Amino acid sequence: MAANLKWPPVLALLLVAGMAGIASAGNIAVYWGQNGGEGSLADACNSGNYAYVIIAFLSTFGNGQTPVLNLAGHCDPSSPGSCTFLSSEIQTCKSQGIKVLLSLGGGGGNYGLSSTDDANSVANYLWDYYLGGSGSPRPLGDAALDGIDFDIENGNSAHYDDLANALKAKGSVMLTAAPQCPYPDASLGPALQTGQFDNVWIQFYNNPGCSYANGDDTNLVNAWRTWTSSVTAGSFYLGLPASNDAAGSGYIAPGDLTGKVIPDIQSIGSYGGIMLWSRFYDVQKNYSGQVKGSV
Repeated sequence: MAANLKWPPVLALLLVAGMAGIASAGNIAVYWGQNGGEGSLADACNSGNYAYVIIAFLSTFGNGQTPVLNLAGHCDPSSPGSCTFLSSEIQTCKSQGIKVLLSLGGGGGNYGLSSTDDANSVANYLWDYYLGGSGSPRPLGDAALDGIDFDIENGNSAHYDDLANALKAKGSVMLTAAPQCPYPDASLGPALQTGQFDNVWIQFYNNPGCSYANGDDTNLVNAWRTWTSSVTAGSFYLGLPASNDAAGSGYIAPGDLTGKVIPDIQSIGSYGGIMLWSRFYDVQKNYSGQVKGSV
């Protein structure tokens, strides 16, 4: 771009304001939905702290089961229409340029895929009832989510590669994944080798062998290097607990994150930002607010 390029004053102000709005959100993803005390989905998006909000979890699916959404204290998905109020909140988020995704799996629940046909069936369900399809009734109302997050933690990796391929074949579906930091991930290894994932937020917590500990990020940096050189994805995110209470290990104080860890990994692979577990803990500690200008 030419060094002497000048913008009209009004356009320049709009441009700066727009850039400030983008910067204010940082490159932060957060999980929302597993604690009724974390505030609303709209609250999360209106905080200005996040670029991605991940609704957690669709905790039962596959193997011919009726899919079950678990949103803790926010609403009762088993009661028809209970969660459809979220449609307007999803629209609030999207109107601010925030991507909203539905996360599959989680640490509990009952899920798995028995075959390629089963994976295709789940992909069709997700498209029809959460994405761009026209299934009815839609659990979260009419608003279409931007994509699907894979937080598969039960050690069964079968056919998630088929699910990723089937979802991407639908069109403009964002795919993200949250593997554990030991490589390769026991649940998502084959799926991640499809190259279909836009963002991979690696969980650098509850895994002492590759987490930050006692001021030392050596294991974390080594794991980051392995992940970013072994998997093809749009961007990689550093998955962190938003407080000491959010995980058994792996917490990084805000100053250590911005002063040491991020500088150590930014030059390695396709660094995108950070992911936080979860909105509830972030509300308590304002972790995202402390680091959003430097991630």
